Amino acid sequence: MADQPDDGSDLDLDNPFPDPVDIEITDVFDLHTIPPRDVKRVVEEYLVLAREKGFRNVRIIHGKGVGVQRETVRSILARTPFVTGWTDAPPEAGGLGATIASLTIRAREF
Repeated sequence: MADQPDDGSDLDLDNPFPDPVDIEITDVFDLHTIPPRDVKRVVEEYLVLAREKGFRNVRIIHGKGVGVQRETVRSILARTPFVTGWTDAPPEAGGLGATIASLTIRAREF
């Protein structure tokens, strides 16, 4: 049995977040809270969900750093069929620390 806190709660110290966390999908996605090992999978899923929501453009905030996250994001954008292009965000929206991607509209299913 996992260690339990002494405060009477049911928190499992070995797994403090046992249930998935629902995050609202908007046209801005900040990667600062995503572990680097998960960025690829999370960005791919985000793009699909953002397109389903009908966003034509999204801003992915990856930070400036040395550019590793930016290159990871852009390699995902390059191989995503419904991404039509991307560019650096304007200075007031993150500049080199964010990428704006254009998405095609999802065809309606009848």
